[in-house]
Formats: sequence, structure tokens, C-alpha cells
Amino acid sequence: MSFVVILIIFFVIAVAVLSFLLIRMLIQPRRLGSVLELIKQNRLPQAAKVVKAILAKEPRNALAHYYMGKIYLAENKPEIALMELKTVSSMGQFGHEIPEAEFRKLIASLYERFGQLEEALKEYIMLSQNDPSNADYWYQCARMFDDRGKFDVAVKYARKAVELDGRHGKAHFILGLILYKTKHPLEAKAEFDLAIKHDPSNYESYYYLGKLLKESNDYTGALVALERAQKSPAFKVKALVERGGTYMNQGSFENASIELERAVKLIKEEGSTEALYARYFLAMCYEKLKELDLAIDQWEKIYSRKPQFRDVSEKLQQYQEYRSDDRMKDYLT
Repeated sequence: MSFVVILIIFFVIAVAVLSFLLIRMLIQPRRLGSVLELIKQNRLPQAAKVVKAILAKEPRNALAHYYMGKIYLAENKPEIALMELKTVSSMGQFGHEIPEAEFRKLIASLYERFGQLEEALKEYIMLSQNDPSNADYWYQCARMFDDRGKFDVAVKYARKAVELDGRHGKAHFILGLILYKTKHPLEAKAEFDLAIKHDPSNYESYYYLGKLLKESNDYTGALVALERAQKSPAFKVKALVERGGTYMNQGSFENASIELERAVKLIKEEGSTEALYARYFLAMCYEKLKELDLAIDQWEKIYSRKPQFRDVSEKLQQYQEYRSDDRMKDYLT
């Protein structure tokens, strides 16, 4: 009789445990499912409360960590979001609820944002292996290998990207850029032309195309391309400096000075390469135009930032008397 009682008790306990697990399995997905709706509704504190309650009981719940990462991103806390996504990555539990491709693209962008470039590159390589027909993954790898100066590897990824998608403007641009850096101007120009054809808003292509045309003495074409490149805020100063240099090559120092003065007005970092060259070329124009006061002012500003820059110290020495003698200024002017 005691054996039967023990068996019944064991059975009741087993049923209770299974019922508890079943209820939890049914309730938890429902609770986690509500998190996405809360995020969409921008009810982030409520969403975080639900996820944290689950993580308190199950710290190895990959989906909860994934949602927590999404919440932190929505709250503009990308650094903490990355920590959550790293936890998910270490678990490797991908599927319908945590789409692997979406996850890897997200974490790769965060790795890159925080300067963890090796980790970002690993994610893009993994993406290209998992979905080798996706041109964008190959492009991202090419871009990152190019940033690291590994042009031989970068060019292979870039060529694969344009092979998979001939209309991928950014892939054509990165291939053109690599070819430009490795001294293949004709091939580079062809890629920049294709980049512009398929993505007219890729103003970086106009910039490098302008540089190539300038180097081949097609000054008219260079000026047109560099004018368009100015639409990119990141390339505006560079494009103006190159336009100034193009006019200087033509011997048109007045036009060159106009472009370079515009560049100087837009300078935000005085110690940057663009700033130094903008002022240096502008000083050269002023010297040719006999505007020695203005030329010396530019040389002095360069010297204050980088005394060893080109022949600036020699120029200041050359005009030392002019700098200190008003009568000499009048005479030279």
C-alpha cells in the first residue's frame, strides 16, 4: 500500500512540474512577444521591465538578451546594446526569432561604430559565406579590407560584388578607389563612371574622377566633376582644394584663389591635411598675385600648426624683412 502511495505522490509531483514548465513555455513567449509591440509603440521602460524580469530568472535566455539589445538601441545606448548582442553571439542560438543575417548586420555596424574593426569584418565575412549571392556583403568586406590597406584582398571582394550585382554603385566605387590607389587609372575611371551611372548621389566618385581627370590634364572635365563632388559635406573642402589646384595648373591664379578662399572658410580642423594644403596653395596664389601680406598670413598659420610643412619655414625666412619693415612692404607691393 505504501508503494502505491509513493507512486501516486511521484506521479502528482511529475504532473505538477510538467504543468509548470508547460505553462511557463506558453506564457514566456507570449511575454517576450509583447516586447516587440512595446518597442514599436516606444514604450521602452515597460518593454525593459518585461525582459529584465525574464533575464532575472533565465540569464542565458538568448532571445531576451536580443530584445534587450534592441531596447538599448531604441534608447540611444548603443554601447550597452553591443554588450547584449555580444552575449547573444556567444550563445549562437539563431532561428526564426533571432534571424542570423539581421543579427550579424546589426552587430557588425555596432562593432564598426566603436572601432572594433576586426570583429566587424569577421561578421561581414560570415555573412558573405552564409549568403554568397548577396553582393552587399562582399562590398562591405571589400570596403573594410581597403580601410586596412589590404588592397589585394579588397579588390577580390569588390570584383565579386560587381560580378554579383553590376548595378551596385558603391561596389563600383570601392573597386575604382582600390584601382586608383594601386595606380590603375584607366580601370579606376571606368569603375567611377559606372558608380556614378548607377548611383548619381555617390559624390565621392565625382571627387576621385575629378582627381583622375586633373592628373590626365583634362582640366575642364576635372572642374565639372569636382564641382559636383562639393555636394558631399565630407568632400566639399577637398573638392575645393582640388579645383584650386586645377586652376593653378592652368595658370589661372585669381580663379584658384577664389576656390581656395572658399575652402579655407569651411575649415573646421586647422591641423588637418586639407586645411594645410588649402592654406599652402592659397599662399602660392597670393605670392603669384603679389599679395605678399596675404601670402605671409597663410604661411604663418600653417607654421603655427606644422612648422616642417613643405617649404613654409623657408618662405617665412625669405620674406623676413618684409614681415618686419613697413617700408619694404610698400616697396614690394
